Amino acid sequence: MSNNWYKNEGEEKLAEKLIGMEKAALEKWFNGDSSGYRDLWSKKSFSYFDAVCVNRVDTYDEIAKLAIERVDRKLYAKHYEVRNERVQAVGDMAVLTYQLYCERNLINVNYNCIEVFQKEEDDWHVIHSTWSIIRPMEMDFSAMKEIV
Repeated sequence: MSNNWYKNEGEEKLAEKLIGMEKAALEKWFNGDSSGYRDLWSKKSFSYFDAVCVNRVDTYDEIAKLAIERVDRKLYAKHYEVRNERVQAVGDMAVLTYQLYCERNLINVNYNCIEVFQKEEDDWHVIHSTWSIIRPMEMDFSAMKEIV
């Protein structure tokens, strides 16, 4: 990884771990399987903002239900690319930011992603997630396909 913003080997290893967890969840997500994110999201404390949600989602149960309804066996990506990953950490909290460029079966969308991780017991979980569209004023939603 070796980016100049990581101060030591410990920070770099944590960044590799969290980015790896996120990429593993994305791989499942874009193959119509929300289980990777459902495992990554905190069941104790979770919130979520998305470009298609009017209000913040405030619980794990709510986001898990939405993910199953919207993703499982419905959402697929022809191609996606994660760019500009960065982890900033203090103690048992870490923020992962990255850009996601994807060609999906419903509509092609590019996101700025923010994942706030917290260490719970012996593992890390996302306690807040925000997916915002890169340059939303340029996004044309007229081509979006209906979810069957």
